Amino acid sequence: MNSEIHVAVAVIVDKACNVLITKRLDHVHQGGVWEFPGGKLESGERVQDALRREVEEEVGLWVQNAQPLITLHHDYGDKKVLLDVWRVTAFQGQVQGKEGQEWRWVSCSALRQYQFPAANQAIIDAVQLPEHYLITPEPGNDLSQFLNQFQATLNGYSHIELVQLRAKQLPKADYLQIAKSVIEICRAGDIRVLLNADPLLAADLGADGVHLSSRRLMALSSRPLSTRYWLAASCHNEMEIHHAAKIGVNFIVLAPVLATSSHPGALALGWEHFYDLVNASSVPVYALGGMAPEWVDKAKTFGAQGIAAISAFWQSTL
Repeated sequence: MNSEIHVAVAVIVDKACNVLITKRLDHVHQGGVWEFPGGKLESGERVQDALRREVEEEVGLWVQNAQPLITLHHDYGDKKVLLDVWRVTAFQGQVQGKEGQEWRWVSCSALRQYQFPAANQAIIDAVQLPEHYLITPEPGNDLSQFLNQFQATLNGYSHIELVQLRAKQLPKADYLQIAKSVIEICRAGDIRVLLNADPLLAADLGADGVHLSSRRLMALSSRPLSTRYWLAASCHNEMEIHHAAKIGVNFIVLAPVLATSSHPGALALGWEHFYDLVNASSVPVYALGGMAPEWVDKAKTFGAQGIAAISAFWQSTL
């Protein structure tokens, strides 16, 4: 049985938010496809040291600042790898293809246009996803008040770039009205919006994607939308996490991490179990349940992409 190869991977981001990618030489494993700089750890080497060494050896840059982005396990069939991915935000030097490889800077949004190894797809998603994921509360009868509060929330938290509209209790006509308005507001602010609704409805309304409840997730046997849309899912255990990966979600929300007043009977995962479940995931994971904006760094130390929250973000207009 082949042992897992530990690989340090650098997602190098310049001041214009472009990402450095390089093309694998034709004669190596997965030759001819694009990748992020990096390579396997030497015996006894720390991952941060391997990251610096590999980046300097491959593209001639010296890493000055890097933070963990995502950790992934992947089985290619002929080899198993553990990808230890770091976001590099400060570096010195000029890019060189020191191994004769082609390289280029590309925008985050353009990464999907390039062919990468299968294991790198989750890295591309992680690069494009923000640290905060706003989930709306259920709208009440006053739809205008809900929309005012939604706009106030976006105004109050300028870093919100990803929203889930969760409105399961509304009559269909009201839901369509709210969904169209939320999508319009998000479009104006360059914010991605996912609908917690039937995937076909999300596509028809022009949303950026859909967020699957755990029940809807487990009822699916394949991805319900094309890859041009974002697909997310709510998960609570390892079985749901593996099924989410099987149907091709881009990220999951794992809950509840901590006890919450909204779900007093739900058994909290706790940070240690959350970390174990994150390690079982092959896609980015948001922490949900008892989260607050200032908890982002803590969530990331336990492997999360960031936090998802409702009340921690939602602004009252009263």
